Amino acid sequence: MSEVEPSVLLIAGRFSVRGSCAYSLRLAEHLPQRGFRTSVVCPDARTLDRERRRELHIDELSHLDWPLWGTVVRSILLRRLVANPPDLIHIQSRAALCQGMWLSRHLQRPFILTVHDYLQPDERCRIDTKWCRRIIAVSDSVRADLLERTPLPEGLVTVIHSGVDRASSCDLLKVFKPNRVPVVGTAGPLEAVKGFPFFLGAAARVLATGREVEFLIAGAGPEESNLRRLSRELGINDKVTFVPNLLDFDDALAAMDVFVLPSLQQGIGTIMLDAMAMGRPVIATRVGGVYCAVHDNETGLLVPPSNSEILAERIVELLDDQSKAQAIGSAGRELVERDFGVNGMIDQTAAVYRAVLERATALQPA
Repeated sequence: MSEVEPSVLLIAGRFSVRGSCAYSLRLAEHLPQRGFRTSVVCPDARTLDRERRRELHIDELSHLDWPLWGTVVRSILLRRLVANPPDLIHIQSRAALCQGMWLSRHLQRPFILTVHDYLQPDERCRIDTKWCRRIIAVSDSVRADLLERTPLPEGLVTVIHSGVDRASSCDLLKVFKPNRVPVVGTAGPLEAVKGFPFFLGAAARVLATGREVEFLIAGAGPEESNLRRLSRELGINDKVTFVPNLLDFDDALAAMDVFVLPSLQQGIGTIMLDAMAMGRPVIATRVGGVYCAVHDNETGLLVPPSNSEILAERIVELLDDQSKAQAIGSAGRELVERDFGVNGMIDQTAAVYRAVLERATALQPA
């Protein structure tokens, strides 16, 4: 490596309020403190204010991810970078893999890929192993799925858990505050794989018991209209609040007394980790990397996926035993602070960068 700070280009997908985007922002914010100069390229950063984009050196290139126009945009980006190329390219998700590998080949720079979730049944993940130096999986479960579904060598795939920031003192307010209706909530991109219809089914069952509870769904996505319609069909729309227009989930999570992750598949659950960092007791489905953080009846409650009945029972369990809910929330917060802090993620990622760059230097001709 050169004596100047090595530069890393983060190739990201469209920024939205979701865990993989928070991952990119945390890297861009913290890596300079570890001696790396970072910049971010993405096709859409409208959810971020201009000042934050400027501070984190985020370059928005519209249509970068389009099949036709993307070729033109990538060529423009290449011309910008060719005179002073980055030392390393870090592709932030499979959604940005095509663009990132193209730049890697044309700039002749090594790349790293982070995989946040599972390959789809008909998905073929083609990795250019000539320039790929490491793949980061966010959980052991994601790593196992990737190795089972692809011919990638085991040594290429490293597990680094997503890290979250420590919650501020104002977000650590006690759950189930006196003289306030309890709020049971969930958050994330409103997509079919996230299992939100089962959350609404559970909400209907809980409300049918006569308990006074409010339900909250924070996030936006293609399933929003279907979920709103289901809420009306279940007759619970007056007890369910949708909050789609958010820059982040902090305020929504702070408003919840219980956080529910009803996903059908889940790489690890970064938004769930954020909720745990705030001391919110969580109920999560037994899928994927959730096991990394949620130990049943200790740091959270676990339920089978696609089962509104059992999910409702476990919600009622916490509503009726608020001391247990608070104890689970405290245990979850301690686990996240110990094992899923953002500093640990950044340190491990920086170590991968250094290993890759040192290898690249060693391979250069004398």
